[in-house]
Amino acid sequence: MKAATSSIRWRLTVWFGLLLAAVLAGFGLTAYQLNFRTELAHIDEALAVRVSALQGDLRSPPPSLDRGPAPRGEPSDGGLRRQRPRPPGGPDDVNGPGGPPGGAGPGAAPPPRRGGGSGVVSVELSARTAALFEAADPLGYYHALWGWRGSPLLSSTNAPKGMEYPNDGSLTAGRVHFRTRAGFREAIYLTERADCVLAGVSLERTNQAARRFGWWLAAAGGLVLAAGLGVAWALTTRALRPIQAIGMAASRIAAGNLAERIPEQPASSELSELVAVLNATFARLDAAFQEQRNFTADASHELRTPLAAIITTLQTALARERTVEDYCDSMQACLRAAQQMRRLTESLLTLARFDAGQGELARDPVDLGLIVKDAAALVEPLAAARGVELFLEPGFAPVRGDAGRLSQVVNNLLVNAVHHGRDRGRIWVTTGVEGGMAVVRVVDDGPGIDPVDLPQVFKRFYRADKARSRESGRSGLGLAISSAVVSAHGGSMEARSAPGEGATFIVRIPAAAAC
Repeated sequence: MKAATSSIRWRLTVWFGLLLAAVLAGFGLTAYQLNFRTELAHIDEALAVRVSALQGDLRSPPPSLDRGPAPRGEPSDGGLRRQRPRPPGGPDDVNGPGGPPGGAGPGAAPPPRRGGGSGVVSVELSARTAALFEAADPLGYYHALWGWRGSPLLSSTNAPKGMEYPNDGSLTAGRVHFRTRAGFREAIYLTERADCVLAGVSLERTNQAARRFGWWLAAAGGLVLAAGLGVAWALTTRALRPIQAIGMAASRIAAGNLAERIPEQPASSELSELVAVLNATFARLDAAFQEQRNFTADASHELRTPLAAIITTLQTALARERTVEDYCDSMQACLRAAQQMRRLTESLLTLARFDAGQGELARDPVDLGLIVKDAAALVEPLAAARGVELFLEPGFAPVRGDAGRLSQVVNNLLVNAVHHGRDRGRIWVTTGVEGGMAVVRVVDDGPGIDPVDLPQVFKRFYRADKARSRESGRSGLGLAISSAVVSAHGGSMEARSAPGEGATFIVRIPAAAAC
């Protein structure tokens, strides 16, 4: 039982652990995704701010450029003036010998990257926009700008190598698009004339933070799972403790300690009803075994008495030569003892058959009133010998049953009334139908039955007046057999008595419609 309980405990704990692990895994994945999406949303907000700043610088020309209307026939470029191609080395060539725009001397900041194409446009970021990018940090924010028809205008030094014009026809002008590419998060804005602004950042730090958060979730989940398994083990151990107590008690009972009982459980416990039923079953089992032991002892005692009489009589007869008359008397004594043994063994066989459910009964129409008349005629000589008067009121009481067995019941009741009633007393026998039951009542005016003996009268080998019953050769099985016969007919027997007021025996059997 201990191994079985441990197995149940392990299974419950494992199932609880699997369920808790699934819940924790679902919670962890959800938290991880929400955290990553939140971080990505923050990055997108930051990228949108930087794209907006780049877009403003793209539309506004740098201070060194002359802002004015575009030449006739040349399309507008969103506020940036495009310059006509100049001969190399000319005063307006930003890469020529003249040096940087504005005549900056040595040590001035290098000019931004320039785009190629037929119209070269210079773009300079404002100080406010440049502060939003981290050109010295390879993992920081970077930018890239493309002019009309995808000509590169400007890109930061920490931008990924090999960046190409991102407009593949899927971008919508006038709105910011976000994309994740090769470990980078980028925001792209396309103007109406196909100028393009891009701001991006490496996701390396975000991925590292997400991994740290994931490991933290895993560690916290592991701790919660371990604590949950410990709690589950403790709870299942406590919950299964009553079952273990039941198993141990059952083992002790199976070993022969039939007086063992399972400890009572609280009324609110689901096991309380089971424990009560098992204890009641064990009590009935104990009573049955005790009754079996008593039955065996009583049967052995009852059989030993006639056997002892037969052996003693035969030993006396064989001790010396006797007359024929003496031998005949000895044989008669042995015959009486043998007949007593036969009656006892037949009674025991009858009870054994009823106990096994093999008591064969006929189901014929029978009138209990007629059975009472016949039984009274048989008992009349015995009653007359003691001066007992029989008063019969045999009303119509139809049943379906075994006439022979029912006659045995009525005969046993009448003989008991004669033997246990007072000399020159009276016995009243009535039959009839009451509430759908055929009823037989046998009432005597004898000394009655002691309250201590009354619950025992239908038990086997029980004698209220033991000395008197033995003298009459009665075994104490008559009422037990009668009760078994009536029960087999679907009826019941009842005994009522009070000291000095006689005894009443009532037989109830389901009445038949007609006989």
